[in-house]
Amino acid sequence: MRITDLLDKNSISLNAAPADKKETLDLAVELMAKSGKLSDVEKYREQVYAREEESTTGIGEGIAIPHGKCDAVKAPGLAAMVIKNGVEYESLDGEPVTLLFLIAAPNTKDNVHLDVLSKLSVMLMDENFTTSLRNAKSVDEFLQIIDAADESAKSIDDRLSDTGITTEEKKGFKLLAVTSCPTGIAHTYMAAEALEKAARAADCQIKIETRGSAGAKNVLTAEEIEAADCIIVAADAKVPMDRFNGKKVISCQVSDGIGKADQLVKQAMSGNVEVFHGESSETTTAVTGKESAAHKIYTQLMNGVSHMLPFVVGGGILIAIAFLIDGLNVDINALPADQRSNFGTITPIAAMFKNIGGVAFGLMLPVLAGFIGMAIGDRPALALGFVG
Repeated sequence: MRITDLLDKNSISLNAAPADKKETLDLAVELMAKSGKLSDVEKYREQVYAREEESTTGIGEGIAIPHGKCDAVKAPGLAAMVIKNGVEYESLDGEPVTLLFLIAAPNTKDNVHLDVLSKLSVMLMDENFTTSLRNAKSVDEFLQIIDAADESAKSIDDRLSDTGITTEEKKGFKLLAVTSCPTGIAHTYMAAEALEKAARAADCQIKIETRGSAGAKNVLTAEEIEAADCIIVAADAKVPMDRFNGKKVISCQVSDGIGKADQLVKQAMSGNVEVFHGESSETTTAVTGKESAAHKIYTQLMNGVSHMLPFVVGGGILIAIAFLIDGLNVDINALPADQRSNFGTITPIAAMFKNIGGVAFGLMLPVLAGFIGMAIGDRPALALGFVG
């Protein structure tokens, strides 16, 4: 799949002139809707705004990459806007946005489009490429520029898989990194690209693990972690941390990995980094530093929801099976009125499924509360959440 396969001509505007950030996002969503790839425009719009509340998608250098991944997206797609006079967007560097790509990703098992989208995100860090896009005279020229760059560019995963550190001593400074964002589409890979470039410029070895929507790639090995001089974790999502116990670790937002890669590498090489102490295999971390209260609450709630979902789904399926069994073996219309409320438990096998499903549903709220508590106060708060 190529990047231009995701771009519809109707979803490209080369002369947009929004007044503010809200209008910018609304115009981008309307462009995406013209591609016919959305089943519910408003639901998708809500997802785009929800992602923006977590942290700005204005990455700096006049570029913004808002995105939404949800069931309202029928097929992966892109919308693009060139904003000649720029628009205030709360970007990381405070500069107005002049080039925007909106990403729409469906909730599907097929993640081929995620590789394409991550490749585009990294390509947008090339100043010559973005300048050419801003100066495109027509939509066809805009698409041709992207297609030519896509042809010659190597995917970020391919490039990162070629990197790594030696476990031998005295072979230069050895740096490891992990990048991750909530949706794992754009920022994860842009941070990886920025850190890889900064490390190369500083003449140190680096290997970067990306934790995106397609899962963890280029995973750090125990031997590499042992040999590393420092580890950078640039993440807005949960990252397994206990493997870094006893190592010097810098934890920051994924946006810092994009905009402050040089400073992070410099800090790592200076040695002025605290040693991380994990306590269990369950130890995880989210972002530190400038994290907003709203984003902190969001990650805590999502920790509970992610652990609760298996109980909801499993319990629901078992209860549905119970109703199916009774539906195949019992004529509900032939039952007395006082027994119809017992439908789903009339035959013994149906009653068994219904009872097990009911137990699973009963555990739903304790599990939700327990793991929200764990996200807030680690393991001591787990029991408090369950009991509460």
